[in-house]
Amino acid sequence: MKVLFYTREYPPYVYGGAGVHVEYLAEELSKLLSVDVRSFGDQNEQADNLKVKGYPFENDIFNETDGQLKAVLQTLSTCIHMNADQIDADIVHCHTWYAQFAGILTKLCYGTPLVITTHSLEPLRPWKREQLGRGYDASSWVEKTAIEMADAIIAVSDETRNDVLKYFNVEPDRVKVIYNGINLKEYIKTSSTATLDLYGIDNSKPYVLFVGRITRQKGIIHLVNAIKYIDRETQIVLCAGAPDTKEIAQEMEDSIATVKEQRDNVIWIAEMLDKKAVIQLYSHADVFCCPSIYEPFGIINIEAMACSTAVVASAVGGIKEVVVNGETGILVPVTQQDKAPFEPIDPDRFSRDLAQGINTLINDPELRNSMAENGRKRVEELFDWSAIAKEVASLYKSLIQ
Repeated sequence: MKVLFYTREYPPYVYGGAGVHVEYLAEELSKLLSVDVRSFGDQNEQADNLKVKGYPFENDIFNETDGQLKAVLQTLSTCIHMNADQIDADIVHCHTWYAQFAGILTKLCYGTPLVITTHSLEPLRPWKREQLGRGYDASSWVEKTAIEMADAIIAVSDETRNDVLKYFNVEPDRVKVIYNGINLKEYIKTSSTATLDLYGIDNSKPYVLFVGRITRQKGIIHLVNAIKYIDRETQIVLCAGAPDTKEIAQEMEDSIATVKEQRDNVIWIAEMLDKKAVIQLYSHADVFCCPSIYEPFGIINIEAMACSTAVVASAVGGIKEVVVNGETGILVPVTQQDKAPFEPIDPDRFSRDLAQGINTLINDPELRNSMAENGRKRVEELFDWSAIAKEVASLYKSLIQ
């Protein structure tokens, strides 16, 4: 059996959880079957059962295109190029809307069964209009078309499955929940501190860590607003880059500048670090904070838990299935509007509650250490990529049969 992956992200060009998912799933599946990965980029490699080829995203023909529409039109163009090479796969599997147009074409032109993994859903991310303008209508159309014509949809959490059934016209038996996973041998607590030394993090003092992109979805502004309520001796380490828009990048810069006027232990690493560096940050953090306002799964939480770090996270989406409140971390309730965008009704209260959770763990080493230990155990029991890959392969076989 052979599967064809379509994805925007693949190493070395990974900036979010979907890219992490594709990297590890492809590697584990290649131990069970033949995997052909087609991604946005310039990759060209092959090893045993895993072949990876990148397709160019930038194209001079779009030099004069409207700035907001350019990314959408380039995406559709790349998806067409992905279909130009011969396709002999038994299954085509798409990740994020960026690659779904390629899957649509493959199903229509080659009759290949189509699988979609829903890492996030466009109806629940209306802030994308800030980035894409009317292109958000195009991305939403691509996603809706792909999901509704798919032979199977993989939801990364029960909550995401419910969202798929709510917003799209699909039969419930076509939507299967298969969690994200993690490489338990790679993501493990380390004693190395080179990254801390490089960025001036004092390992003798406690720190709370954020890792993620600068987007509305990840809620980083709410954490920045919480800093004034966090104990002053606690360092704040924000590993945050890849802003969605110039506007949110400016908002982040202004907010950080205001905070730094009041305290000097806020460290903003404004880039996406490699895994080795991030694992060091997770390993030495006293608390990891995930303030997302929308999160289908939240792979960053299991990365932190795998590195034996207690978590404070917003009680939204799939996070509630990953973090066990009171056992592996503290879940912070978020009273949100009843429709997207799901911003907190009381942002200041949300920020205060995040800070309270962080302060609680910083000041209670026994509780913090217990949660760290429980978090590692939970990851080992539920989120091992090898078991998840077998579930995915079983789904492929059921479609072919």
